[in-house]
Amino acid sequence: MDELVVRTEVYADPETVYEFLLDFQGYAHYSEYLREVRMLAGDGGPGTRYALTFAWWKLTYTARSKVTGVEPPERIDWEITKDIDAGGCWRVTPLGGDGASETTGDADETGESDEPRCEVALEVEFDPGSASPNALDLPRLVSFDWVLKKAIPLIRSEAERVVERAVRDLEGSTRDVELDVYVDSDRI
Repeated sequence: MDELVVRTEVYADPETVYEFLLDFQGYAHYSEYLREVRMLAGDGGPGTRYALTFAWWKLTYTARSKVTGVEPPERIDWEITKDIDAGGCWRVTPLGGDGASETTGDADETGESDEPRCEVALEVEFDPGSASPNALDLPRLVSFDWVLKKAIPLIRSEAERVVERAVRDLEGSTRDVELDVYVDSDRI
């Protein structure tokens, strides 16, 4: 399995971040290649199913995903349910030594700050070798291996873009977002 983790700090409380990330349908606003996310069944919790329509180059593909678990306000697990072995999670971790959200920003008389913050991480695991060549209607003279070779490196930039844009909307402003990226793959 190839693994990618993109994490950063968000100036918002964990509950707000968690609720924001539960809105899978909003993800289409953050990705260059994700055109639409439709809820097929469920209420956002475990068992909820989505259709994610991607478009890249001359190809359009609709993936099916399912929420496999939630631990409010810390974790949302998901998996792709057809054509490839892939899944992952969103993790929301309060920052601070006592387990509570650490705050930052303008300090009051006690030196405490009033702006909560937490770490958010998008974790993705996938097995490119499990991808089904029958999943795409390819143009003539285009091989499935060529498509994989071109598309897999895009996963990292897309994950980074999604996290950066989500932070922008969560915080309500644009700033340089410092990303910590971990990759366990020679393909991405």
